[in-house]
Amino acid sequence: MELCSIASGSSGNCICVGSDSCHLLIDAGISGKRIETGLNSIELKTAEMQGILITHEHIDHIAGLGVLARRYGIPIYATAGTINAILHTRSVGKIDGELFHEITPEVSFTIGDLTVEPISVSHDAAEPVAYKIRQQEKSLAVMTDLGTYDDTIVEKMRGLDILLLEANHDVHMLQVGSYPYPLKQRILGDRGHLSNERSGQLLGKVLHDNFKTVILGHLSKENNYPQLAYETVRLEVTMSASPYKGDDFPMYVANRDMPSEMVRV
Repeated sequence: MELCSIASGSSGNCICVGSDSCHLLIDAGISGKRIETGLNSIELKTAEMQGILITHEHIDHIAGLGVLARRYGIPIYATAGTINAILHTRSVGKIDGELFHEITPEVSFTIGDLTVEPISVSHDAAEPVAYKIRQQEKSLAVMTDLGTYDDTIVEKMRGLDILLLEANHDVHMLQVGSYPYPLKQRILGDRGHLSNERSGQLLGKVLHDNFKTVILGHLSKENNYPQLAYETVRLEVTMSASPYKGDDFPMYVANRDMPSEMVRV
């Protein structure tokens, strides 16, 4: 299995995951041209994608969806609530309804040789999910836009080989920054985004001896820095009750505007 972040941040998200015989996009929140260029840089083509998994309808996750749908006719997988919200988002343009495949949270389905499990998350969207993907004994997950997490989320994340995890903001930077107060409260709330500290605390709960790599993603451009996210998450893991330390496993921050390193397992 492999995972490459084509772009990850508050201004746009698109992740490519797959196996030797099947590749999928998770979200299409940047332009179709940037997605095409990003995929080409890792020797893949947009036309080769066997599906687009949509987490939710916010524009930083669907900005390029209409273009890809109209140009390539790629099947789109999303929850009923998300599909309805996309169909009412004028900026994505018209999408053939037959391309949509309705999925149900916590009910797994297969695409090619990949098993996809949508996981309900707490975020201020219609019916948002994260995704866990398995191929035989290997598994990875893309867990972003998590307002909070509970024991169910933690249990779903156990045993992963690769994890792309949200580390959206530094709490102090957000609190003293220029965002309006209601927006600050939304981001900090249980239906907003995970802070660097909360990201590290969650990571400490799901590490295991065979864990391969964590990629920190969906960083806020205004309220975070890559090095700050990295150091904060690493420190939280080290300080946690987990037997692991922040330096015990590879960790890096996904690039905001360009493809990141391909991770394979």
